[in-house]
Amino acid sequence: MIDVVRRRRVIFAVVSLAVIAAVVVASRAVLLPFVLGLLLAYVLHPVVGSLTRVKFGGRALPRWGAVLAIYVTLVTTMVVTLLVVTPRVVSEARSFAVHELPALRHRAERDWMPRVRSLVARVQGAVVATPPREEPEAPSSERTPDDGALRVSPEPGGVYRVTLPPDGVVIERVDDAHWALRPRPRVQGEGATLQRELQKLGQGHVADVLRVGRGIIGGVIGGIFNFFMTLMVSAYLLVTEARVLGFLRSLVRPESRAAFDSLLRRLDRGLSGVVRGQLIICLVNGSLSAVGFALADLKYWPTLAVVATVFSLIPIFGTVLSSIPAVALGLTQGFGTAFFVLLWIIGIHQLEANLLNPKIMGDQAKIHPVLVVFSLLAGEHAFGILGALLAVPVMSIAQTLFLHWRGYALGYGEPATDSVS
Repeated sequence: MIDVVRRRRVIFAVVSLAVIAAVVVASRAVLLPFVLGLLLAYVLHPVVGSLTRVKFGGRALPRWGAVLAIYVTLVTTMVVTLLVVTPRVVSEARSFAVHELPALRHRAERDWMPRVRSLVARVQGAVVATPPREEPEAPSSERTPDDGALRVSPEPGGVYRVTLPPDGVVIERVDDAHWALRPRPRVQGEGATLQRELQKLGQGHVADVLRVGRGIIGGVIGGIFNFFMTLMVSAYLLVTEARVLGFLRSLVRPESRAAFDSLLRRLDRGLSGVVRGQLIICLVNGSLSAVGFALADLKYWPTLAVVATVFSLIPIFGTVLSSIPAVALGLTQGFGTAFFVLLWIIGIHQLEANLLNPKIMGDQAKIHPVLVVFSLLAGEHAFGILGALLAVPVMSIAQTLFLHWRGYALGYGEPATDSVS
């Protein structure tokens, strides 16, 4: 009888896992709002729990009331941010792309690249002495100045080379017996650029423009839909949290529910450090970056502070990526400004590594740096930027499951540590 029951459990587990895997694979294109909703519900879970313990008139706030209050605050904050902060960020980003990037590239080509080439040449000269290579002299016909004139030049063998102007020629009648061949007049300035663009549009680029516009509109509509779906899924999970956990516990045998509860506690311990801790660290990094950039009088410092905040969501690589534009823009204002910005960024991340990570994320949430890098690269390769953002939480879950089942499989209960480090 025991073998029959055990066989049924194994069959049920295998069939259930196969069905779940098939559903996930078949519906992977629509899983994004559910994954984000689950993540948002996990982040807001402690806030909802705290609000439900607050009493108004001797009565505790119901869970749906706490969720509603949080959502009203969240949406109001987002709307105010979009109305106040976003226009300035967009304006500064556009100004940076139009004015500062060309100036930075020009300065790099004029000042920095010659120094780099000179340094490389000195290193190469110290390693091996090579005689200067003489460039072959170009034929006279190839050195003809491009002044838009019609040219006829002699070639070997008694033939002549006729070079037409790049804009074509115009044949005009001089009198009854003579015709003149003249270069077509060039259209200078912005008119020429506009004329070329109109010609491109006339050659079929209108369809490309419409296709890009349709893609942008579709992306905006899809983003708004996913945002509201995420909020809805998160609200349902927060309101029905007890029912969801009760259903999950019902799938486990009564004698194994203590181990299941232990697993949930360990998962929460690891994820709380990775998810909630990383969000807190992002806010701290963004605030300190804004203070330092403002002290350095760095151009576009609000936009760069927002970039530092957002990129801090990606461990290791986000720090490097957010530092490059700040230091590069500081170089356009002077070496001292760039040096101060670099020192400030290094100080922030030393504070993060030695104080914030141990205190906020905790020792139980640590994942070995090699595993972090592997998860980031694998997540980005498989799912793009979203995969990079979710890679570390997924690695934390996988690490916790491995350590939990390793402990019970080897028969010594919970392991002494919750991290691979």
